[in-house]
Amino acid sequence: MNMADLIEKHIKNLLNNSNDNQVVLRRNELAQIFGCAPSQINYVIQTRFSVEKGYVIESQRGGGGFVRVMRLDLSKVQDLPLKDLSNRAVSQRQALDIICWLRDHDLISAREARIMSRAVDRAVLELPLPERDLLRSRLLVSMLTAIIAEE
Repeated sequence: MNMADLIEKHIKNLLNNSNDNQVVLRRNELAQIFGCAPSQINYVIQTRFSVEKGYVIESQRGGGGFVRVMRLDLSKVQDLPLKDLSNRAVSQRQALDIICWLRDHDLISAREARIMSRAVDRAVLELPLPERDLLRSRLLVSMLTAIIAEE
């Protein structure tokens, strides 16, 4: 298991042991525990604890800086932070991560997942970047809004 995997596992264990699906971390303290640079902690948090994977991150930099990792309530699709997705470029990979997350937690059916995946595919959205990723974001938010309305 590599260092990033160990850090991810540690953070997920902390989340599993929390009462409110969130944990406050200090980058420097985690870096000392794992004997790595704080930038490696940032890397793990940015790549493995994204909105697309069912997490929300709050960060404060500086001497007393911290990172709050919050796991979204898997029982409620309406807890997805749509404002974090609106008006920002969403890659095909990120969109598929969101769709897989929704499917894995039975918030959408397999059929809905296939439809959503096809609608955000780069072969369908034949536009140059960054317009393609912005359109994908708007489509995804629109589909999620429709799903939330059905809940």
